[in-house]
Amino acid sequence: MGYTTLRQCVDDLERNGMLRRIDAEVDAHLELASIQRRAFRAGAPALLFTRVRGSSFPMLCNLFGTRERLHFIFRDALRAVEGVLAAGADPADALRHPLRSLGLLPALTHMQPRRTSHAPVLEHACSVADLPRLVCWPEDGGPFITLPLVYTEDPRRPGLNASNLGMYRVQLGGNAYAPDEVGVHYQIHRGIGVHHAAALELGRPLPVMIFVGGPPSLTVSAVMPLPEGLSELRFAGLLGGRRVAMASVPGFELPVAAEADFCLWGHILPEPKPEGPFGDHVGYYSLAHDFPVLKVEGVRHRADAIWPFTAVGRPPQEDTVFGDFIHELTGCMVPQVFAGVREVHAVDAAGVHPLLLALGSERYTPYEAERRPREVLTAALHLLGTTQTALAKYVIIAAHEDAPGLRARDVPAFFRHVLERTDFARDLHFFTHGTTDTLDYTGLGLHEGSKLVWAVAGDARRRLGTEPGALPPLPDGFGDVRVVAPGIVVLRGPRNGSARGESDPRMEELARAVGAWEAREAFPLAVVVDDAAFAAASFDNFLWVTFTRSDPAADVYGAHAVTRARHWACEAPLLIDARVKPFHAPALEEDPDVERRVDALAAPGGPLHGLL
Repeated sequence: MGYTTLRQCVDDLERNGMLRRIDAEVDAHLELASIQRRAFRAGAPALLFTRVRGSSFPMLCNLFGTRERLHFIFRDALRAVEGVLAAGADPADALRHPLRSLGLLPALTHMQPRRTSHAPVLEHACSVADLPRLVCWPEDGGPFITLPLVYTEDPRRPGLNASNLGMYRVQLGGNAYAPDEVGVHYQIHRGIGVHHAAALELGRPLPVMIFVGGPPSLTVSAVMPLPEGLSELRFAGLLGGRRVAMASVPGFELPVAAEADFCLWGHILPEPKPEGPFGDHVGYYSLAHDFPVLKVEGVRHRADAIWPFTAVGRPPQEDTVFGDFIHELTGCMVPQVFAGVREVHAVDAAGVHPLLLALGSERYTPYEAERRPREVLTAALHLLGTTQTALAKYVIIAAHEDAPGLRARDVPAFFRHVLERTDFARDLHFFTHGTTDTLDYTGLGLHEGSKLVWAVAGDARRRLGTEPGALPPLPDGFGDVRVVAPGIVVLRGPRNGSARGESDPRMEELARAVGAWEAREAFPLAVVVDDAAFAAASFDNFLWVTFTRSDPAADVYGAHAVTRARHWACEAPLLIDARVKPFHAPALEEDPDVERRVDALAAPGGPLHGLL
């Protein structure tokens, strides 16, 4: 029934051919991250590196690199997890089938964390400097923990019941950190923020415990968007098939996960310090900004400690598998959490938070002759009003009733459905100054930008084209028009030099020009980019460029655009300016020398041959 330790999981995967030990010496500075990214792309086994330059600890990557491996790791508990979550989504069904619900009782007993006096993780002391120094990208500000499990409790209600376990990156050195300080970067709209705010209100420093490793269920639970009232520790017990063991730490307020591989603890200092840069999962660097600093008071590890890590970058990466697994487990709960919503999909290829697709019900006015977006618009506001979906920048929602077989995860089909039905005079709704994802640099500033709700319902109003035909004369610098998919074109634009929040007059010229395009109704979406060939090479490229490089209020234009009663409207085509702007964060690029070293490791006769 599940794994008590990470070592048990590693041994089991190795016995079953899902893990390979690598005894050749490797470097944690850039090299291991490059290996991880390649291993994920190749569908490789998990990799355990036993000789890491400058570290006395083995390092493990690609543990969660495939859906099949995730299912294998949690094979004993998946059915119970699905049953418990489904029962929560539909309590009436549980009442209708009480005998089936009784079968969930053994799993429910695993959800109560247990106290223990035996904590292997506390047996050996070390310093922050002794921990593995993983650096993933050339411009990173220092070494980071990439799979940290950050545990806090509500200072007003201390205890496990009001605890939060989240995955917030931890910088182990660099910048202005003292040897006993680490940076704690938590993004906006995260549970630790509530605890930190409460501690500040009470005038107390916030105690923080950071675990690394331990039962794999802890890592997955830390990234789960769990419903209110279900703590990550409880879910970890359910997913892991055994109660999570928690132990007291002498002289410290918070407990530790007894079977973790490493732990470090301390209190948040009153003043923040610059943290970052860090190559992040949207495919760009998150730049240096002030974030909380943890004064480290203790570092411990177990005797057989393993340091798990991942590397993030432009999707897809290993965290993509996390996202798919989360959708698989929690999809049944969407209608319970979001009234009127049947399905959601945070599009990984677009950087997750920049683009959210949703299907909702449209039942408000069934007596009207023509269906139009009413309930789906309300549903979109639900999505922007709670949980991490509130960070979405573009929310595109369609009515389930118009195409019952449509799925939000079929992204090209979803776009085709939406573009066929959009009334550009009615269906676009802007929020011009709101809260955005910490990692998004397209808006007005850190945590600030705009949002667009694009809600459609009703019959198709246009037939999408695949041949754009002749375009009218375009302004200087625009050209190289390429079709991405039916109804969608990209075109090259001149370099954008606009400041934050500023529109580009040349885009207004372009909008006037394409207003005379004979095929404009057949191509209702046109995106201006720096490299049209790259953006049109795949639908994933199109998604990444379009939604990670645009702010709706500043970068959306349209033919014959007008504003009536504060509502912006246009005709086809809608234009999105997805060129790089001067204030954007730089895209991630790999170090050529490191890539050549990894090429050699993967060449015939090398220790990674056949794996990468």
